[in-house]
Amino acid sequence: MLVALSPAGVSGDGIMLIQAGAFWMGSDTDDPSEAPLHRVYVRDFWIDRHKVTNAEFAQFLNAWGARNPEGEDYFDWDDPDVRIHGPGRGPAGPYAADPGFENHPAVEVTWFGARDYCSWRGRRLPTEAEWEKAARGEDKRRYPWGEAPPTPSRAVSGRAYNATAPVTATTPQGQSPYGVQDMLGNVREWTSSEYRAYPYVAGDGREAAGRFAHRVVRGASHDDPAGLLRVTIRRHYEHRAVARGHHFIGFRCATSEDMGGR
Repeated sequence: MLVALSPAGVSGDGIMLIQAGAFWMGSDTDDPSEAPLHRVYVRDFWIDRHKVTNAEFAQFLNAWGARNPEGEDYFDWDDPDVRIHGPGRGPAGPYAADPGFENHPAVEVTWFGARDYCSWRGRRLPTEAEWEKAARGEDKRRYPWGEAPPTPSRAVSGRAYNATAPVTATTPQGQSPYGVQDMLGNVREWTSSEYRAYPYVAGDGREAAGRFAHRVVRGASHDDPAGLLRVTIRRHYEHRAVARGHHFIGFRCATSEDMGGR
């Protein structure tokens, strides 16, 4: 059960309040897909302090199974990179995180698995704009922590293939202005948004796209070099990838519901 928010905007399970307001989204100096730099207004929302872990996602799989009613897998259960397994290499549970990886970010999660996990918790995936505001704040910073270059204490990056770290591996030096942690590095993150050119306009259909939409992922991965770490970088995946997952994509949940009274 959630508890009331503390003065720092943190509830009992570590969900962070991002207050309504406009912020600067995008960049005019990096990849063209990030341009133009533009102002976007976002209403109050809450976002998980940490990425969803293998142990948390295994609980969801044990409650709902490995596929949704439309037959779409919730995670790529037959991929050797996955860190959640049942008693055999198949889509049947019960599931558990691999020993030693319980607190690592869940990987090989499909977009449908991320969406439905958040719904199971009474939440949703963040929009692309919400993700960037939670990571960046309002001052055009390049990294969640400011302008200083990435270090191992700020971001999990430059590692070997599939060498994730616990979601609590970085120090408060790496958190965003709102106290959200691990937003750059470890794994990239699914958003609710369909990939479309900027400027970002929530009402243009990108937040109401169908199941075959190309979905945006934000952030950077443990095996990305430090030069790819920035809060404005955006990538997208077509339906085949959306329905299978990757070793470098995880997620966290958000909500517009007022969490202050819980």
